Amino acid sequence: MTFEIATILFLLLVALVLFATERIPIDIVTILLVMALVVTGTLTVEEAFAGFGNDIVITISGLFVLTGGLVKTGVVDLVGRRLHRISGGNEFRLTMLIMFVAAACAAVMKNTTTTAMFVPVVLGLAARARVAPSKLLMPLAFGAILGGTCTLIGTSTNLAVSGALARLGNSEDLIKSVESNGQFLARFPNYGALFQPFSMFELTWVGVPIVVIGMLYMLLIGLRLLPRRGGSDSLTEQYQIREYMSEVIVLADSPLVGKTLSEARVGDELDLTVVGILRGSGSRIAPSAQEVVQAQDLLLVQGRVEDILRVKTEAGIEIKADFKLSDSDLEAEDVELFEVMVLRGSDFVGRTLKGLRFRQRYGLTVLAINRHGVALLSKMSTVSLRFGDVLLVQGNRDRIEQLVLDGQFLLLEDVSERRGRVTQRRWAILAFAVFLFFSITHFLPLSIAVLLGVLILLASRAVRMQEMYNLIEWRLIVLIAGMISFGVAMEKTHADQYLADLILRGFGAYGDLAILAGFFILTVAITQPMSNQAAALVMLPIAVKTALSLGLNPRAFAVTVTYAASCSFLTPLEPACVLIFTPGRYRFFDFVKVGSILTIAVFAIVMFLVPVFWPF
Repeated sequence: MTFEIATILFLLLVALVLFATERIPIDIVTILLVMALVVTGTLTVEEAFAGFGNDIVITISGLFVLTGGLVKTGVVDLVGRRLHRISGGNEFRLTMLIMFVAAACAAVMKNTTTTAMFVPVVLGLAARARVAPSKLLMPLAFGAILGGTCTLIGTSTNLAVSGALARLGNSEDLIKSVESNGQFLARFPNYGALFQPFSMFELTWVGVPIVVIGMLYMLLIGLRLLPRRGGSDSLTEQYQIREYMSEVIVLADSPLVGKTLSEARVGDELDLTVVGILRGSGSRIAPSAQEVVQAQDLLLVQGRVEDILRVKTEAGIEIKADFKLSDSDLEAEDVELFEVMVLRGSDFVGRTLKGLRFRQRYGLTVLAINRHGVALLSKMSTVSLRFGDVLLVQGNRDRIEQLVLDGQFLLLEDVSERRGRVTQRRWAILAFAVFLFFSITHFLPLSIAVLLGVLILLASRAVRMQEMYNLIEWRLIVLIAGMISFGVAMEKTHADQYLADLILRGFGAYGDLAILAGFFILTVAITQPMSNQAAALVMLPIAVKTALSLGLNPRAFAVTVTYAASCSFLTPLEPACVLIFTPGRYRFFDFVKVGSILTIAVFAIVMFLVPVFWPF
């Protein structure tokens, strides 16, 4: 092993650990990785940042805008509104329809986007059909993931591999390797075709069977394995906030009397949050910071009982006995309880409520944070928020909806009655249809076709100019561009060939299909801590070099890596699964139990069909 190869493998290991721990955002990790490649002399500056100029980056960015147009004009909501009408409230039929619609939408939209758009719709359907959300949300996410395997644009992973495969085919290192391999040239004299980008429906031949078998499994077996949780309890019961909520009486000699809530500094000094004031026959739910505290006020406060007991003498308050909490105690005419999820790319990720001055700035009160099924009820102001955190928020609907429109939160309630920009709906559909037409006919390059669709959206105002850049998931763009550069570094240092040789020594004795199976299993394994795109782009050059060494079809190996990276069902770490983890009240083992059998089924289909459509 040379020093250059050791450097690359060390950087890969560090990146893998950082991706898994999420201590640092993935885009920052990617930028640090690219910088390290330059500092160590592995790549020149031009080589390190060439990935950011790749046409795949333009294509994926444009697709975010195109799918955003379908959302903004209410196309997705239109589909959701009709699901309950067709299903008639039958759980089996509703699950089948949700999976089918999710798969169909994910075939032309990113699977994470599809899941995010349908989570509120499915929650509303679950409530109307009196079905536990846990019975419907995992089929939604799995259906979207399965559907993403059907087309080139189903996931950004497919696009990233397609672009990287074409770049590999044009690299001088690979061309030299091919031309010196007589066995490979004898079998594939027109080898250039093996490194062409994927066509729009090339992956469909295996993708459709994956969807069919996946749906049959979920309907016949998966539904029986899914837990029945959520949907029946009130929000206060679901979050178990009763023990952290108390009513206290403000005594006549309390130092709080005559002060506003802001001046009293109840939150800063006493570590309590006032969520309501009951005064005489009236009440103030979610009072403003300027509300003046009066003697004999009954304050509804959030905080640990031991904290209240600790400060009750100095604060001049007394705990009221026999207090029973319900949702109605925390709501008023213009104040409601909402569940919202922190989205990937939100400005709140990595920030604390205290640092954001959340209550003062937005006029909303966070009563609880649910993270991976665990409710955080104390010291919430110092908790750094993460993608997928679900907040129980008390406040005004208009304020919540503004944060939803800004892309900070996903509101976890049925929004299927909102019509969106109905008059521009036909333009959004036209823009996507134009993109698909040129993608299929190859009259225009994929990047130009997607930009043409974006121009139609902007000209028709189906998407506003100021909205366009907010629709793009820049973290993913940075990740893909950076990992393309890392792939260049692996080729330049021959780290890909080194790892390919290791795999050959380990699996070569078991036959060609065993090596292909090994790549599927390895890709699935590293997809768990890493993002799908990063895992695929790391494994692709190794798989291609292995195929060349064996004189096999490298496209078959590239396709296998693509399917393996796209099918992540084993843990809730896949972004589509993160979105449904808390709303469905799932536990980590639920994904292992349901997803492991589905992963084995997908593995069997890929091993059987890939050699058929992409012969060795």
